[in-house]
Amino acid sequence: MQCDESLQIFVGSEGDCLPLMERGTCKLEDSHQWDCVLVADLQTQKIEKQVQRQQQFLEKLKSKGFHFKIIKDQKKVFFGIRADSRIFDLYRTLLMKPEDPGPRAKQRNINSIPVTTRIRIVSFIVNNKAKPGDTFEDLVKDGVFETMFPLHEGEKELKKKWARWRNMFRKQPIDDIRNYFGEKVALYFAWLGWYTYMLVPAAVVGLIIFLSGFALFNSSQISKEICAADDIFMCPLGDNGHNYQRLSGMCAFAKLTHLFDNDGTVVFAIFMALWATVFLEIWKRQRARVVLHWDLYGWDKEEEEMALQLINCPDYKLKTHHHSYLSSAIILILSLFMICFMIGMAHVLVVYRVVAAALFSSIMEHQVTTVVVVTGAVVHYVIIVIMTKVNKCVALKLCSFEDPRTFSERESKFTVKFFILQFFAHFSSLIYIAFILGRINGHPGKSTRLAGLWKLEECHLSGCMTDLFIQMAIIMGLKQTLSNCIEYLCPWFAHKYRLMRAYKRGIESKDPDLEEWQRNYRMNPVNTFSLFDEFMEMMIQYGFTTIFVAAFPLAPLLALFSNLVEIRLDAIKMVRLQRRLIPRKANDIGTWLQVLETIGVLAVIANGMVIAFTSEFIPRIVYKYHYGPCAQNRNFTADCLEGYVNHSLSVFHTKHFQDHGKMGSQANVTVCRYRDYRNDRDYNLSEQFWFILAIRLAFVILFEHVALCIKLIAAWFVPDVPQSVKNKVLEEKYQILREKMCFSSRSTDV
Repeated sequence: MQCDESLQIFVGSEGDCLPLMERGTCKLEDSHQWDCVLVADLQTQKIEKQVQRQQQFLEKLKSKGFHFKIIKDQKKVFFGIRADSRIFDLYRTLLMKPEDPGPRAKQRNINSIPVTTRIRIVSFIVNNKAKPGDTFEDLVKDGVFETMFPLHEGEKELKKKWARWRNMFRKQPIDDIRNYFGEKVALYFAWLGWYTYMLVPAAVVGLIIFLSGFALFNSSQISKEICAADDIFMCPLGDNGHNYQRLSGMCAFAKLTHLFDNDGTVVFAIFMALWATVFLEIWKRQRARVVLHWDLYGWDKEEEEMALQLINCPDYKLKTHHHSYLSSAIILILSLFMICFMIGMAHVLVVYRVVAAALFSSIMEHQVTTVVVVTGAVVHYVIIVIMTKVNKCVALKLCSFEDPRTFSERESKFTVKFFILQFFAHFSSLIYIAFILGRINGHPGKSTRLAGLWKLEECHLSGCMTDLFIQMAIIMGLKQTLSNCIEYLCPWFAHKYRLMRAYKRGIESKDPDLEEWQRNYRMNPVNTFSLFDEFMEMMIQYGFTTIFVAAFPLAPLLALFSNLVEIRLDAIKMVRLQRRLIPRKANDIGTWLQVLETIGVLAVIANGMVIAFTSEFIPRIVYKYHYGPCAQNRNFTADCLEGYVNHSLSVFHTKHFQDHGKMGSQANVTVCRYRDYRNDRDYNLSEQFWFILAIRLAFVILFEHVALCIKLIAAWFVPDVPQSVKNKVLEEKYQILREKMCFSSRSTDV
C-alpha cells in the first residue's frame, strides 16, 4: 500500500477539515482512528517560518509512516496523527523471542496491538531527539507547537467503577487501569492500594497504644506528682519571662504527654519495624503475581528501549554504559552542598523560633513555647513547599550534567537525587527537635545565646517529646489536608475555568473529531512528573508514618484516612480532570522500592534514638531499677516511680540570676527547678547524667540490632516471589523446551 507523498498545510474556514494526505491516502482503521493530537496556536499559520517548521516536522513523521488530519477552530490548529500498522509489526518482530513469551503472550501476538502500546510508541517517535533543535520539545519552546496528548477514549467504565468518590471502599480494577493507562500507572495504584490495606493493622495498633495512655490518664505516678507539685517552681524559659511557673501548672500537658510517651512506645516502634519489612516483602509477592498475569515477568526494560530506538531510526547507534569519576565527584560535591543548604534551612527555622520566642514572651508568657512550636511548624511547611520546587530544578540539572544513557536510567538517577534533597527538606526540623533542641542551651543563669543576643529555645516544660509530637501532628495534618485539597481543587477549578471560556464562545463544532479533540484539550495538561509527583508524595508520607512514629503513634491512622481519599482523588484527576497520561511499560515500581527499603532502615535508627534521647523512657527505667525506692528497698509496695519528678529536675539557686530583683512578688523564691541532670553547686553535669547517657547509647545499639534482626528474619521468612509464580514460569520454560525438542525431532526425521 502506497501513500501520496504530497504534504500541504492549508488554513481554511473555521471548522474545516484539512487533510494532509489528499488523493491516494491510506485508509484508516475505524477501531482507533487517532493515536494522539498535536496542537498549535492559530497565529502560527500567519508566520511563514513557523509553518515551514511545522511542515518539516510533519514531513519527518510522514516518512516514518504516519497519517494526519488537520482541523482548526477559532483559536487553535489541531493535528490528529496515527501511525501505520507496519511500525507496530516491526515492534512486535523485534521483541518476539521464541523462548520468552508464554502461551497467552503468543496468542496476543496474533491480535491487534494494545492501544497503550500504540500511544507509547507514537509518543516516543514524536518526542525522539533526531538532532539538536529538532525535537518536539524544542518546537514547543519556540512556539511552533503548543502541546501533544493522547485522547481519552473508552474511559466510561473506569469512570463508573473507579473514578468516583462513592467507590472509595471498592476494590480497584487494576487490569482495567493497566489497559487504559499502562503498566506503570497500574503498578502505582496496585502498590498504593496494598500500602493502604497494610496501614489498617498499623493504624489499629497505634491507636491502641495512644488510647492505652487514656487508661492511665489519671493513674500515672508521674502525672500525679506533677499535678500535686504546688511547692515546686520552674525556672523561666525566655529572656523576658520574670515569673517562676509552678510545676503543677503543667498538669494537663503531663497527662497529654503520657498518651504518646509511655512504655507501649517501645513495643510500637519494634512493631512498626516489623510491619515495614512485612509490607515490602508481601508487596514483592503481590507484584510478582500481577506481572506474571500481565506476561511481563521476564520483560527487559533495556531491550524495550533499544527496540523503540531502532523503530524510530534504523541507523541508531547503541549508547554504551560509561562512568566518569570526575563527573561523579562533582555531582557528589554539589549534592553535599545542597544537603548542607537544606540543613541551613533548618537553622533558619531555629533562628525563627528563637526570635519568635523572644517576641512572644513579652505578649504571652506562659504559653510562649506552645505558640512558637505551632507557628514554627507552619513556617516549616511553607519552607517545604518552596524547597520542593528548588530541589526539583537542582535534581534535574544534576541529572543533565551526569548525562544518563536512557530515559529509565535518567528517571532512576533523578529519583535518588530528588528524594535525598526532599528528605532533608522535610525531616531536618524534626531531627533538630528530636535530638538537638534543648540540649545545647546551657543552664539557667548561663544560657547559650544566638549571636550573643537571643537565648536558644528550650523544650516544653513537659519534655521535648511534646514538641516533636506537635510538630509531627501539624506537618502531617497540613500535608494530608491542605495538600489533598490543593491537589484536587486546583485541577477542578482549572478545568471548570477552561470549560467556561469554551462555553462563552458559544460555537459548537459539527466535526466529531474536532469536538473530541477540543474536549481533551480543555482538560488540565500533564507532564513527565505527573506520576512521579504522586510517588514522591507517598514516599514522604511513608517516611512520616515510620521514621518518627515513636513520637506520633497516630501517624499510620492519619495516613490511612489520607490514602483512602488519595486513591480516588488521583483516579478522578487522571480520568476526569487531566489529559491522558502517556502509558509507560514496567514490571515493578523501579527505584522507589529501594527508597522504601532505605526508609525502613532509617526508621529503625530514628525510632531507637527518639526512644533513647527524646522520650523519658530510659530515665524512667534507670530510676525504677537503680535510683528509685524499689531499687533501695525490695519490700517497697508503692509505685516504683515515686519521687521520679523530683529526681529528674535539677536545682538552681535564684540568687545567681542577674535580674533576680525584678521578680517582684516572687523574689522570695530561693530555688527553681529545670529539666536536666546537673549538681546544685557549680551546675556541671552530674554523675546521673553520664550514667543515663551510657544506658541511652546501649539501648540504641540494642534496639537497632534487635529491630534489624527482626527485619532480616521477616525478609527471609517471607519469600519475594510466591512458589506458584516460580512454578508457572518453570512450567512455561519446560513447555518451550519440549516444543523445541519436538520440532528438532521432526526436522531430523525429514
